[in-house]
Amino acid sequence: MATRIQAGELDVAYEQRGEGPALLLMHGAEASRLMFAGLVPRLAEHFSVVTYDQRDCGDTVGPERPTTLLDLAEDALALIRALGLSRVHVFGTSFGGRLAQVLALRAPQVIDRLALGGTWPLDESLADFNPNINRIRALRLGLPATASEMAKWFFPDTVLESRPDLLLLFAHTQPDSLRAKRRAQTVASPAPISPVELKIATLLIAGELDRVVVPQATWRLSRMLPNSQRALLPGVGHVAALQAPELLAAELTRFFLALQLPFVRRDLP
Repeated sequence: MATRIQAGELDVAYEQRGEGPALLLMHGAEASRLMFAGLVPRLAEHFSVVTYDQRDCGDTVGPERPTTLLDLAEDALALIRALGLSRVHVFGTSFGGRLAQVLALRAPQVIDRLALGGTWPLDESLADFNPNINRIRALRLGLPATASEMAKWFFPDTVLESRPDLLLLFAHTQPDSLRAKRRAQTVASPAPISPVELKIATLLIAGELDRVVVPQATWRLSRMLPNSQRALLPGVGHVAALQAPELLAAELTRFFLALQLPFVRRDLP
């Protein structure tokens, strides 16, 4: 069950579980903190894990006006401060990975280590890496009628065979609602900020079978971030937290707990 806290101009819905170093999780575009339900128990064995609903998502309430990635980064920083945290690890997935990049550039002093999953450089277009992205965007506009077809882009067939419930993941999305339209504008807002200034130790995670943010898009960041390493999740599509929480938790735990060890690049093909 969510707890509420005032953070800046937002009434934020969040959950905190576990003990240890603070770890903030940032969800994707059409999601909420609930996307991490399978991941949090595994991470909470080692970390004090914070999940929250971003502006115009889930149960968080705030002013109903257009916002940008910079606004969302300010929201996250306000939440960190409201919770009394001095430093946190951060994991952002998909759009949340872009938000995590902005937060790390905006406030590097509050971040220990950064993990980015299934995401791409702030100042580059996903269309440059995935020629099918316009088809995926068209399916979003057709929701909820296109929910099952949309899911097939996000999850490999083998995953959907064992988890048919994921075919309904987008069944409650209402793209014509005012809230969803504002969110879509925020997600599409330009971010003319280069991540090359990021000096924080960073783990880049890609799903081997990701058809939304193809691995090459995420690996593009490794060329920009000298203090980074890569982890490829075999047999995984987009949104690893939903389909492979054990594997994702293992990679995050290994990376975030290695604070006393020399940082070594671990590039995979």
